[in-house]
Amino acid sequence: MSTEMSEAAPEREVLTYEAFGEAVRDLARQVVDDGFEPDIVLAIARGGLGLAMGLAYALDVKNLSAVNVEFYTGVDQRLDVPMMLPPTPAAIDLTGMKVLIADDVADSGRTLEAVRDFCADHVAETRTAVVYEKPRSVIKPEYSWKSTDLWIDFPWSSLPPLVNRRGGLAH
Repeated sequence: MSTEMSEAAPEREVLTYEAFGEAVRDLARQVVDDGFEPDIVLAIARGGLGLAMGLAYALDVKNLSAVNVEFYTGVDQRLDVPMMLPPTPAAIDLTGMKVLIADDVADSGRTLEAVRDFCADHVAETRTAVVYEKPRSVIKPEYSWKSTDLWIDFPWSSLPPLVNRRGGLAH
């Protein structure tokens, strides 16, 4: 008699591309209803790029930029602190602007916090928009679509890459 035990996979929040489209539109509506008119949408790459693009179109903002920040290295694996990777936008380019910072998730909130702090001394105002926020986030985004405590499978990162940049094709 087999006493094989199967361990159930942990529950996850699954975002589809269709739901992502709804999230973008809902977040843009929140910004409009709040009366905030950003001069620039600043994406946190990579996860915030799609959201930033969608928000920029929905809010008719032509000025779109990105900052690269590395924090997560895997599922629940992260660096000690978020690291801004070059090239970073010159702070002078943001002087006096109203900035909408976009990212996919405020998990610990430390990445959003780092980017907000990077902008703080130079801009007129910053606000943050995320698809998901987690209860443990150190900052509360002004705009969020959903709150969850689960690991999130985003449609753009739930499948493995087609190429392994460390050598050869992925399988």
